[in-house]
Amino acid sequence: MTETISAELRQVLRALKLSGLTDTLPERLALAAQTKLAYQEFLAVVLLDEVDRRDRVGATSRARAARLDPTMVLEDFDETTEAVFDRQLWAELCTLRFIDDAHDLVIEGPVGVGKTFLANALGHIAVRRRYSVVMVRADQALKRLRASRLDNTHDSELRRLIRPDLLVIDDFCLQAMDGADTSDVYDLIVERHRRGSIVVTTNRQPPAEWLAAMADPLLAQSAIDRLLSNSYELVVEGPSYRGRQRPGRPAGDGPPPPQPGRRRRGRQS
Repeated sequence: MTETISAELRQVLRALKLSGLTDTLPERLALAAQTKLAYQEFLAVVLLDEVDRRDRVGATSRARAARLDPTMVLEDFDETTEAVFDRQLWAELCTLRFIDDAHDLVIEGPVGVGKTFLANALGHIAVRRRYSVVMVRADQALKRLRASRLDNTHDSELRRLIRPDLLVIDDFCLQAMDGADTSDVYDLIVERHRRGSIVVTTNRQPPAEWLAAMADPLLAQSAIDRLLSNSYELVVEGPSYRGRQRPGRPAGDGPPPPQPGRRRRGRQS
């Protein structure tokens, strides 16, 4: 017999801002009747449902605010990919201890191998655990910082990038930077150094190539040295991952996952 929720109870739930319970309450009422749950046990089950629901809604809202791609979550990563990276290091990164320790991460490799997906996945794990996260594409972040100089909001725009527990910068050093851009990158890295974690994805290998993209060699060297001295390095190699995200592609279509590739030790100061 299907349990129903009375109009009076619905009104009470609305008043208490617990309307989300109506999704699971009929099922829980039936379960309580079948298993003869004690009142306290039933109350705990119902309230845990609401806690789980709020956690899911909150994580989705925080991920949206962080500008994370909603499709790039760890549980949707295609494990049949031929991309090769250090799975042991990846498992350690997924614990987020590197955020607790204010360490950084450089994810590097050729175009299309899944670097952005892995960076987004870490961001989603972080927001689910209630870390503050901001994800930006490097060229767009620098464009906003340039524009902010014109309306005297540069300090607040820079603070927006300095403040979160985790800052994810996609396509770092992909395009050439002028003097103002280089200065902004320097300020950002220096202000976050040992205070908040940065994850960058980059196609430029090795990271020494970043110097060529920056206009001011002295600021560039100082910024890069700080970032790399505090960073883990995850190298991703293999064919493009993007083909696996095509609409209509059968799930799991592809060769078996490869063995872990070469490992590069995380740089820590």
